[in-house]
Amino acid sequence: MTRLQRTVSVVHRQGLHARPAALFVQTAKRFDCRVTVKKGRKIVDGKSIMGLLTLTANAGARIVIVTEGTDASEALDQLTRLVTEPLPEPSHSPHRT
Repeated sequence: MTRLQRTVSVVHRQGLHARPAALFVQTAKRFDCRVTVKKGRKIVDGKSIMGLLTLTANAGARIVIVTEGTDASEALDQLTRLVTEPLPEPSHSPHRT
């Protein structure tokens, strides 16, 4: 079974919290492979929003993304991009006055 890992720094201003964590989990769940995330000695399931939030990975934090399974390479590439590239700003509806 393919097992890959990559150490990355979180670029998001708010760290791996709320929206970035939710997008990470949504992306991870699209893949069949197992996804785990490590920060220091803590290891969590990358498909669990609560797990990711307990990492308290702030902006600049170094984390290790580990993927194991048939689609591990593609999963690792997409999850790395989510953590290391700025997120697109959500579109807002125009404000009414």
